[in-house]
Amino acid sequence: QGQLVESGGGLVQAGASLRLSCAGSGSIVGIYNMGWYRQAPGKQRDLVATITRGGTTNYSDSVKGRFTISRDNAKSTVYLQMNSLKPEDEAVYCCRAWSIARNYWGQGTQVTVSS
Repeated sequence: QGQLVESGGGLVQAGASLRLSCAGSGSIVGIYNMGWYRQAPGKQRDLVATITRGGTTNYSDSVKGRFTISRDNAKSTVYLQMNSLKPEDEAVYCCRAWSIARNYWGQGTQVTVSS
């Protein structure tokens, strides 16, 4: 059973940076496609960024140029570097690992951005 644990969230001012981490059990990060999603109160969960097994990245238009997703397979960890944070980035950020046959989610980490 795959397990994902996010960390690195917190309260920051607009314009600041945060780096989120998602630690996966075993070698899950090296085997699966990985992604970050976020959900603000009263809103649906939205894709933020993904990175495939081969390293191809994809970003939502709202974070492109500000956020960077990366992976360290040796540490079984995926990162989300978030720069120039805006109040509208405030949400619970969740990590996802998926393949054709499997789909795993972490519990999430709260990011709060004050204006």
